[in-house]
Amino acid sequence: MEPAIPGTIVTLKDVAAASGVSISTASRALDERMTSRSASAAHVRKIAEELGYRRNSFASSLRRGETRTLGVLVPRLSDTVMALMFEELERAAAGRSYFAMVATSGDDPEDERRAAETLLDRNVDGLILATARLDDELPRLLRQRGVAHALVLRTDGESPSAIGDDEVGGYLAVRHLIDLGHRDIAVVTGPTFTSSAVARLAGARRALEEAGIQTPEEWLIAAGYGIENGYSAGESLLSVDRTRRPTAIFAANDNIAMGIMAAAHRAHVTVGEDLALVGYNDTPLAARLPTPLSSVRVPLDQIASTAIDLIVNPGKEPRIRKSMPALIPRASSGAPKHSPIIPS
Repeated sequence: MEPAIPGTIVTLKDVAAASGVSISTASRALDERMTSRSASAAHVRKIAEELGYRRNSFASSLRRGETRTLGVLVPRLSDTVMALMFEELERAAAGRSYFAMVATSGDDPEDERRAAETLLDRNVDGLILATARLDDELPRLLRQRGVAHALVLRTDGESPSAIGDDEVGGYLAVRHLIDLGHRDIAVVTGPTFTSSAVARLAGARRALEEAGIQTPEEWLIAAGYGIENGYSAGESLLSVDRTRRPTAIFAANDNIAMGIMAAAHRAHVTVGEDLALVGYNDTPLAARLPTPLSSVRVPLDQIASTAIDLIVNPGKEPRIRKSMPALIPRASSGAPKHSPIIPS
């Protein structure tokens, strides 16, 4: 059989005529959702390939009231974790024959709402939000409107969510520092409007309480998730006399940890020797820093797959699904060099 002339469009009608079947039979044979292995279906697919037929999935989806497109909303793509999260969501969506498109909000509720409306105007089949705030109105509005959606990395406690177990992750980080012998432990967490920051701090507090450690409140710092936030927190913790500063810090993400590393360098504090440091998310750079960073690894691929499942199979329980993190120890976390500070 002669293939189609380059530049011409081969239609479903052409495939049906060449195969000797009806248009509806050809359509069923070429529908990627079908799994027919009949000789007739195989024959149609073979003819379609020889003719160079390309199925218009977009048009087919529109006829079914679908676009096979998902909107993904993140605070910013300059954040490594958010960029990696989108890549995993894009990969997981493609595995379900969906296309993912991304928009950013800058962690601003108004911009988040406008971006969500823009994505919905493009008839996406669902929204995946990595922007949820504990006081966020958008997930509630999406629930009221019956819009298929899932939250990732953060949760409002109500909408379908795919997150890491941040409370366990915070506990693992601080427990690691305690097991090394540290008792003067500070915690620099993220913004208090995020469930991730709140849960990581809760896990850290649980580990401290179990060990009978009373941490000064000024050593429990709520910051942003940027490198500059870590630098500011590191300055306040390390620019004091050695006997009045922590020997270990848990940073609630790797960006914060890298900022603390920069502040430590400026204060002539050696990370891994004078100061033990643990980050969170185990971003690719963590293992490649001059002093490799101990970090809590979060399975972003598993979270992404779970989020897509929450969209494709709405109503399944549990609505909030947590993936288990793991501590990855490296050179940045060593035993204390001097005795713990004795509270006065």
